[in-house]
Amino acid sequence: METDVQNNDEIEIDLGEIFSFIISKIGYVILAVALCSIISFAITAWFITPQYTSTAKIYVLNRQSTDTVTSSDITSSTYLTKDYIEMIQNRTVIEAVIDELDLDVTYEGLLKVLTVSAESDTRVVSISATDPDPFMARDIADAVCQASVVHIKDIMELESVNIVDSANIPTEKSSPSISRNVIIAALLGFVASLAVIVVVFILDDKVKTSDDVERYLGLSVLGSMPLDETLVREKKKRKKKERKKKGRKSSR
Repeated sequence: METDVQNNDEIEIDLGEIFSFIISKIGYVILAVALCSIISFAITAWFITPQYTSTAKIYVLNRQSTDTVTSSDITSSTYLTKDYIEMIQNRTVIEAVIDELDLDVTYEGLLKVLTVSAESDTRVVSISATDPDPFMARDIADAVCQASVVHIKDIMELESVNIVDSANIPTEKSSPSISRNVIIAALLGFVASLAVIVVVFILDDKVKTSDDVERYLGLSVLGSMPLDETLVREKKKRKKKERKKKGRKSSR
């Protein structure tokens, strides 16, 4: 006689139990969020060098006639904005700035601290420089702006390229943002602590209640004995006394 034995290895996860378990461990979640926030604040405030950003702006208009500005002039200048951005980041411009300011940096190094951009449908190009020294950030942005004006005039054969805004001396740091870093760290601590708690709950295969016996083992519970807490306390006290006695004997 053959018997078919079916082993059900699938374990149902009760979301209600998980939620209750998370609530019971909420103190660890709060602790993780607090620790991550404090660590992020300390690193951002004391170990990351503040950076300052200064911005200059130029306006480029490609005129076909010197008398009046036509709509085709504006349209063609708008299409050429990307070309102007590439010209500003050209090696000729950047190396001219390095020589003018006597900077101890390579072309690639200076290019990393520059941000050249333009709003859509405009002829205004923004040149931003970032540096730990706000005065140096201003000088770099201004120097790049001046060198770009000369370079664009030569390449595009334009009569004039106007400087809309000269670079200013930034009074507030552009990075790092303490509040942003603390919020991100707090969210990471929250998510990480929840993930650890859920994993611990799922991996915990201990049988704690009679319901667990019926659910996981498929056995019916005939009866249960209440646990006397006073006996448990007495056992703990005895163990502590025994440990103390062993410690004294070993010290002798």
